[in-house]
Amino acid sequence: MARMHIRKDDRVVVISGKDKGKKGKVLVAEPKDGRVVVEKVNMVTKHEKPRGQKKPGGIIHQEAPLSASNVMLVCGKCGKATRLAYKLLSDGSKVRVCKKCGDTFDK
Repeated sequence: MARMHIRKDDRVVVISGKDKGKKGKVLVAEPKDGRVVVEKVNMVTKHEKPRGQKKPGGIIHQEAPLSASNVMLVCGKCGKATRLAYKLLSDGSKVRVCKKCGDTFDK
């Protein structure tokens, strides 16, 4: 499997599916499965059984994972959805760079 371009706490926009156009923060990144959980996106209804007095049952709404290929990173500087470029710095570290404005994502 190829390396995943999205990481936890990145700002992303959904580019396909029922939530197309919605923006949010990545809560969980699962590189092994190639999936991400985005805040307030791909909401599902779950019926939960009561588990004692501390955990009552009921209908809960939560985010479900979606494929990392269905989201695009949003640049913090220019505010646009962008593909990533990678750049080697003089100290030998590799950083993610916005292709539109050249700003780095990894500080």
